[in-house]
Amino acid sequence: MFYPACTENGIHVLCIFTRTVHSIHNKRMRTAILLLSALIAGSAAAAHVAAAADKPLATVPSVDLEKYMGKWYEISSFPQSFQKGCHCTVAEYAMTDKGYVRVVNTCRKDSAEGKVKTANGKAFVVEGSHNSKLRVQFFWPFRGDYWIIDLAPDYTYAVVGDPSRKYLWILCRTPQMDETLYRGIVDRAAAKGFDITKLVRTDQSCVGRRP
Repeated sequence: MFYPACTENGIHVLCIFTRTVHSIHNKRMRTAILLLSALIAGSAAAAHVAAAADKPLATVPSVDLEKYMGKWYEISSFPQSFQKGCHCTVAEYAMTDKGYVRVVNTCRKDSAEGKVKTANGKAFVVEGSHNSKLRVQFFWPFRGDYWIIDLAPDYTYAVVGDPSRKYLWILCRTPQMDETLYRGIVDRAAAKGFDITKLVRTDQSCVGRRP
C-alpha cells in the first residue's frame, strides 16, 4: 500500500501511524528471526548430541589410582533418586590391601544444616581398562559402571559417567570450581553425547559444617 510522503501538509497523523506500523512490523520480524535462529541452533546442537550419543563412550586413556584417591567434592550431576535431597555431597576413595577401592559418600540431607547421610561401597577396576573403568557396589550383588571420561592432568577435577549416559558427575578437589573451567568441562561432556540440560549444580555451602 502507498502512503503519501510525511513532509506533505495535512497528513501528519497518517505518517505517525504509518511509522508506528512499520516499527511494530520490524520489531516482530526481528523477534521472529531471532526465535528462528535460536530454534535452528538448538536443533543443530540437539542433533550433534544425539549423533555423539550413538557412539561408544570414550574414557580417559589411563588413571593413576594412587593420585585419584582422596576426597572429591561434587560440583554438579544428573539428579538420581538415591541422591534426592542431598547437599554438600562428598566422595572419598581409598585403596585397600584386598585389591578394591573403598568408597564413602556423604551428604547432608535436605539442607546444608541437615543430618549427615553416609553410603559405604566398594569399587573394582575393570580389567584391561587401565583403571579408567570401575564397577561400584553399594548393595551386593549389584554393581554400577563408573567410567572416568575426563580428568585434569594434575587430578584436580574429574568427570564420571556411564556408557548409557544416564549418569554424570563433575567432581573437584575443592568445593567450588572456576566458572570458565566448569563451562569447558560441560562442553566436553556435551561433545561426548551427554544431555547437559539435565545437569544440576550441587550445593556446597557447608563450609565449617562438613561431615
